[in-house]
Amino acid sequence: MELIALGICFVAALIITPYVIKLAFKIGAVDEPNERKVHTKAMPRLGGLAIFLSFMLGVLVFLPDTMEAWPIIVGACVIVITGILDDLYQLSPKVKMLGQLIAALITVLAGIQIEFITLPSGQIIEFGYFAVPLTIFWIVGITNAINLIDGLDGLAAGVSSIVLLTISGLALSMGNPLIALLGFILLGSTLGFLVFNFHPAKIFMGDTGSLFLGYMISVLAVTGLFKNVAMFSLIIPIIVLGVPIIDTTFAIIRRIVQKKPLSAPDKWHLHHCLIRLGFSHRKAVILIYGMSALFSISAIIFTEATLWGSTILLISLLILIELIVEITGLIGENYRPLLKLLTGNRAKR
Repeated sequence: MELIALGICFVAALIITPYVIKLAFKIGAVDEPNERKVHTKAMPRLGGLAIFLSFMLGVLVFLPDTMEAWPIIVGACVIVITGILDDLYQLSPKVKMLGQLIAALITVLAGIQIEFITLPSGQIIEFGYFAVPLTIFWIVGITNAINLIDGLDGLAAGVSSIVLLTISGLALSMGNPLIALLGFILLGSTLGFLVFNFHPAKIFMGDTGSLFLGYMISVLAVTGLFKNVAMFSLIIPIIVLGVPIIDTTFAIIRRIVQKKPLSAPDKWHLHHCLIRLGFSHRKAVILIYGMSALFSISAIIFTEATLWGSTILLISLLILIELIVEITGLIGENYRPLLKLLTGNRAKR
C-alpha cells in the first residue's frame, strides 16, 4: 500500500508541476534574483502547490475516511495558504509567524501533542500542561528550519525526502501505519517535484513548499516518533532532522554573536558556506544530502543501540557537528577551537 501510494503521488507531481510553473508566471509568483540569491534569472516559486496538490490526491485516494488525519490536513491547508500569500505578496515575518501559529494550534488542540518522552531506563516523563507550548514550539521551529535551508536547487526537497523516508520507515517498524502512509504519500509528492527542482531548477518550491514540508515533517515526527515508548524518544526526531536543526540553531547563535535581529537574512547558512569553500552548486547539495542521510542512519542505529552504544553515538555526532560548524564557518570564519586544538597538538608532535 505504502509503495503504491508513493508511486501514484510521484506520477501526480510529475503531471501537476508543469501546470504550476505556468500558473506561477501567470499570477506573478516569481523569485527575482538579488545579492542574497544564487540564481541569476527570474524563477517561478509556487512549486509547493504541486507538492500539496499531489499529497491531497494521495490522501483522498488512500485515506478518504480516516478522521484521525484531518486535523493535520486542516493545519496543512492553513500553512499552504500562508505560503501562497507570501510567494505572491512577500508577507512580513510577523504575518508568516501568525499563519504558522494558527496551523500549529489547530493541530495541537486536536490532540496531536508531545505528551511525554521515554528515557533509556524505560521511565516516562509526562509534560502535562507544558505539552501544548512544547508541541507548538516544535512545529513552528521545524517549519522554519526547513524554510531556512531552502536556498539551493533541490536542497529542501531532497533533505525533506531523506527525512520523510526515515520517519516513515521508523513509524512503520513501530506499528504506526497511518503516519507511515502519510509520510510515503508526501515522499512521493516531493520526489516528483524534485525532478523539476534539482539543479538546474525549472521551479522553486517557495514558501508554499518549504513551510508545508516543514509543518508536515514536524507533525509526522510528533505522532510517529515522539510517542514511541521503547526508546529515548526525545533524541530520535532531533537526530533525524539534524541538518535543518543545525543550520537554524547556528544561524540564531551567529546573529546573537553578531548582535543582529534573529530575522535578519544573511549568506552564512550551511549551503552558502559550502559554496564559499569552493563546492559547486550541485556538489554542495549532494554533500548536504549525504549529511542528512548520515544523521538518518545514526537515528536508525540509535533505536537499536544499547545505553553505552547510544552514548558513544551521541558523542560522535556532537564532535561531527562541531567539526562541520568550524570547517564551514557557520558561526564565523574565525571560530575554530577544536580544529586549532587538533592542529596545535599535531604541530607539537
